Amino acid sequence: MPRLLLIAALFLAALNTSFQAMDLRAAVYVTKPLATLALAILVMRGAPASRYRAWIAAGLIASLAGDVLLMLPMNLFLPGLVAFLVAHLCYIAAFAADGGGWRVPKLAAVLVYGVAAVVLAFLWPSLGAMRVPVTGYVTIIATMAWQAIIRWQGRRSTATALAAAGSVCFLVSDSALAFNRFVEPYAGAALVIMVTYYAAQWGITLSVSDPAAK
Repeated sequence: MPRLLLIAALFLAALNTSFQAMDLRAAVYVTKPLATLALAILVMRGAPASRYRAWIAAGLIASLAGDVLLMLPMNLFLPGLVAFLVAHLCYIAAFAADGGGWRVPKLAAVLVYGVAAVVLAFLWPSLGAMRVPVTGYVTIIATMAWQAIIRWQGRRSTATALAAAGSVCFLVSDSALAFNRFVEPYAGAALVIMVTYYAAQWGITLSVSDPAAK
């Protein structure tokens, strides 16, 4: 991948994470969309053309929309949730078509959906009217992680490991976000959420460097 794009994307992600932790909203409004946009450009300009690359790029563009919707001061949480739902569906399409599939390795399925069920059970009393959309979202993100993991199990390459690790980081990041929003705000939430979020997007972004991706 082009070195300058990698450096720019990493710099913007680090800046935005710092600004989020310090609650510098004006700076966040600039760096947050730019950080995700840099990752999308990195995928589109820095990797060989493939269906896998196209789906990952589409997921990053949907994530960019979600980033913008969630950072604005208006109450746009549900539209932001939908944008990230679309992003995860794009990632599922990428993983499933490139070595994933719908077989069910018992350990991976039990671990991923088990963790998702525990998270949902913990959130459930606090969700209220958001129970249906959050349940749907948790199911989709767990499916994304499952597809990434079984893709890695089948190929065992660095690129598939990066995508699998990224998908797990997404579970952590979104769980941290949900606890902070629906259960109780906690110290350091912004830092935890953003570090794991960028770890997730970076893992998935760097996975497009796999020359075997279709």
